[in-house]
Amino acid sequence: MENVIIEKKINKKIPVKCKNKSNFIPIFMISVAILTILSLFYLNIDWVKLFSRVPDMGHVFWQLGHLDFSKIDLIFSSLLETISIAVLSLLYSLVLGIIFGMFAARNIFKIKALSIFTQSFFTFLRAVPTPVWVLLMLVCLGMGPEAGVAGLCVHTTAFFTKSFAQSFESISDETIEALEATGAGRLSIFFNAIIPTALSQIVAWAGMRLETNFSECAILGMVGAGGIGFVISSSLKGYDYGTAGVAILLVFIIAYLIERMFVRIKRSIN
Repeated sequence: MENVIIEKKINKKIPVKCKNKSNFIPIFMISVAILTILSLFYLNIDWVKLFSRVPDMGHVFWQLGHLDFSKIDLIFSSLLETISIAVLSLLYSLVLGIIFGMFAARNIFKIKALSIFTQSFFTFLRAVPTPVWVLLMLVCLGMGPEAGVAGLCVHTTAFFTKSFAQSFESISDETIEALEATGAGRLSIFFNAIIPTALSQIVAWAGMRLETNFSECAILGMVGAGGIGFVISSSLKGYDYGTAGVAILLVFIIAYLIERMFVRIKRSIN
């Protein structure tokens, strides 16, 4: 009898009251719904036309599936150019991101004005989309991969500055104060303690950004920055769907390999 009473007490539901219940999530969802409805009305989308073209989309993807390897030399050379642009922009931006991330972090030099100025400046650079920076570099440098590397570097450096600053700030103040007590300087603490501690996070950010840069390179090539994007764009314009299908497939494969490679690197570091 006592066991039955205990089981009943255990199975009894205990009401939980949230005294500080936030209304942020319902307000956010309602705001998103309202903005979505207003956007649909503003764009005035012709839904009848859209759904009538769905079979055409299936036809295009069917044509892309008929792979044509007759221009594989051109596709490979363009793919290597795209990979080179993505890698170069990543390496340059890594170095710049670490340097400016050091200035943006609040716990390294502990100069509030320097940190706020650096973060604000790179927030502005990050707010401008990558294609805009590439188009500006095309005007300055002309058509070619140089504009792609320079344009990607601007946005990628701004991204790394914020990301690395957050990683550096995750280091406990007690660790930094203990090293300062031993007489270590700011730069010594940064390169010998903060960088090794944040290395796994830096690798994770670098892997994600390399994948993003590679994908963006495929798009930026369509606006004259060179690479595989130009091949895809020209093939689609010329209705050469087989060549475009091969190029798109290789882009997917390389992006997947980049992701898996950095996952393995991060695991080995951890």
